[in-house]
Amino acid sequence: MDGAKIVRPDWDEYYSDIAQVISRRSNCIKRQIGSLITVDNRIVATGYNGTPRGVRNCFDGGCPRCADSSIPSGTRLDECWCNHAEENAIVQSAYNGIAIKGGTLYTTLSPCLNCAKLIINAGIDCVVYCADYPQNSMDLFTASGRVTLRRHRA
Repeated sequence: MDGAKIVRPDWDEYYSDIAQVISRRSNCIKRQIGSLITVDNRIVATGYNGTPRGVRNCFDGGCPRCADSSIPSGTRLDECWCNHAEENAIVQSAYNGIAIKGGTLYTTLSPCLNCAKLIINAGIDCVVYCADYPQNSMDLFTASGRVTLRRHRA
C-alpha cells in the first residue's frame, strides 16, 4: 500500500452509514428512514419504515394516508399504516428472540415521541441519529435518565 495510512471509520460512522443503506429498503412514499440495533458492537436487528408484514407496500397504495397527497408530511400520523424504522428494528429483535437490553440504536432521523417510548422501555442505552426530526422527543429521553443521545454528523 505504499505506506498509505488506512483510515477506519469509528463505530458511529460505520453503523450510521449502514443505517443509510438500510433506509433505501423503505417502502414509504413520504420518507425513507433506516435503523439498526447493536449489542456489543454486533448488529442484531435492522428496520426501515413501511407497512407491516403482509400489507401492500406504501408506494403501491398500501397506506391510505400516505397515498393522499393532500395530507401534509408530519400530520395525521395516527392514520398512517406504516411502522417507523426504530419500531421495526425493535419488533424484529423480538420476533427473532434477540435481547436488545443495553444496546445502541442507530437511526437516520432522531426518533419521534412514540419511538422514544419504545426505545426506553426496550432497555436500549444509547441512540445515535444523523438528522433531527421536527418532533422533539429529547425531553422524554432526558426525563428517563437512562438513554444517552448522540448526533452523528457525517
